[in-house]
Amino acid sequence: MRRWGPPAIVTLAAMAALTALSADAAARQTRPAPPTEATAPRDAGEPIMAIVSIKTQQVTFYDADGWILRAPVSTGTTGRETPAGVFAVVEKDKDHRSTLYDDAEMPNMQRITWNGIALHGGPLPGYAASHGCVRMPYDFAEKLFDKTRIGMRVIISPNDAAPVEFSHTALFVPNAEAVAAAPARAETLAREAEEAAKTADKAKKAAATAARETASLTASLRKLEWLKTRADAELAFADKTLAAAKTDQAKARVGEQKQKAALKAEEAGTQLNTAKADAKSKLDAAAAAKDTAKAAQTKKADTAKAASEAKLALEPVSVYISRATQKIYVRRNTHKSWPDGGEVFDATIEVPVTIRNPDKRIGTHVFTAMARNDAGLRWTAVTIDNGDDAKDALDRITIPQDVLHRIAPTALPRSSIIVSDEPLSRETNYRTEFVAVLNNQPQGGFVTRRPTVDVPIASGNSWGDGDFGFFFLSNLKLQKFYRVQNFAFYHQFLLQPFDQKFRARRASRHVNLAYRPVVLVFKEIYRCP
Repeated sequence: MRRWGPPAIVTLAAMAALTALSADAAARQTRPAPPTEATAPRDAGEPIMAIVSIKTQQVTFYDADGWILRAPVSTGTTGRETPAGVFAVVEKDKDHRSTLYDDAEMPNMQRITWNGIALHGGPLPGYAASHGCVRMPYDFAEKLFDKTRIGMRVIISPNDAAPVEFSHTALFVPNAEAVAAAPARAETLAREAEEAAKTADKAKKAAATAARETASLTASLRKLEWLKTRADAELAFADKTLAAAKTDQAKARVGEQKQKAALKAEEAGTQLNTAKADAKSKLDAAAAAKDTAKAAQTKKADTAKAASEAKLALEPVSVYISRATQKIYVRRNTHKSWPDGGEVFDATIEVPVTIRNPDKRIGTHVFTAMARNDAGLRWTAVTIDNGDDAKDALDRITIPQDVLHRIAPTALPRSSIIVSDEPLSRETNYRTEFVAVLNNQPQGGFVTRRPTVDVPIASGNSWGDGDFGFFFLSNLKLQKFYRVQNFAFYHQFLLQPFDQKFRARRASRHVNLAYRPVVLVFKEIYRCP
């Protein structure tokens, strides 16, 4: 074998070092720079949409003229992935605390699903680290909180995505005259609805009063009819008795009774006829009042519906077209607060839609009206799941004309059309606009969330007493309960054998069943073996 001398070894070492340095330099050049906070160098308008890129861990907010704010984020970890899809802000809470994860602080929280996915301030380690939420820098989240509104579009994309200018004949073209007349029309119909409601209430009260009067009148008529029937029966009995009489004395006595019965029957008939004559006008008036009240209620419902439609015409409209369900869904915010949080969305329009080649993928595309222009509205498109391109996707869809007639003439900026292969998520309800998730992407952040349930916990003041007591704690209260107690004490108390007195009672099925959920809950919270 050839021996290498010191000069050759030094040369090889130098070449190896240079190669390593070159490779490291190349890696640094190809590695993307980490996202940083940025603000557009112009006056920003109100945010219309936010796009979160899971790939680059960045969120970008857009107004009508383009991007206005950017910041790094931290999305969900493996097994708790932030679901990719289309969402909207459904609730805002300045000082929110998690009900799922140990009462954790979630400052400047903007909820996008009711099962716990939200944008909020939080620590950013430089990689995905959340339980499914989108963490933003604390200062950034605080600065952003007052700028957004309920219903703002939030798009979570697996890769980088951005809105691009877009036009198509299927997009809404509002009527300028209809848009200008909409506020006055809404005000007029609101007044008409209010007047119709008052009229209906008065008619209802009048009908109720007439019904009460006729009820007593009907009772009186029944009584008079009964008296007339009784008098006729007495007269008939008198006739029968007279025919059967054998002696003149009996005939005279029965004849006198017959005269009295005839007089009584005649008087009862006269009273009944007089009462019927008097009652007819009142019964007719009551029937008319009932018909009037029914017509007033119908008008009240019709005018209320028209007023509601007119009021909704002043709001941006959101449309969702699903290839999975072959339906079109329309939603608009009513701005009516719900006691449990959030605002109620109108969802009265849900009809079938025609999609050409329904078995072929169409992708997920979000079309947003950013601002008015000479043509009516200026639109952008964002694609987050490939199928057809945006234009081809709209080419395949025929929106029903009656739906277009109801929503297109008064379409406003911030209106949107979402086209997707996906059905609406089960997270879509009366307090959300639309929630649609990409089923070809991980959804761990959805799977790990469960509704808060009440868990039975043994009452602390009756462990050694004669009765085994319970109180109930929600998940949040349960976490607080254990966190404020001494961990070592509860670990020893729950996971080590009980004292002799209590251990003797463990044979009781009642005690075993009561003790088991406590230990299981404790193990889950502290990940005990």
